[in-house]
Amino acid sequence: MAGAELLVWAGALVTLLGVVGLVGVVIHVLRLRRQGLDEAALRRALQRGVAWNMAALFLSVIGLMMVVFGIALG
Repeated sequence: MAGAELLVWAGALVTLLGVVGLVGVVIHVLRLRRQGLDEAALRRALQRGVAWNMAALFLSVIGLMMVVFGIALG
């Protein structure tokens, strides 16, 4: 397996982990909304969700950059 091909597969794995994280954030937010919390408690809980959302997006972007870089090298 060439280095570029390995980079593509590793990037695909990292991207998949990011997408799984995004799905997890969506499920977390939907559960929070169903709990019927007051506005202040919901806002605090959603702020933590925003941090996880940004981390998952960052992971997905890094993975996609790895895929593109691997394709460019291959």
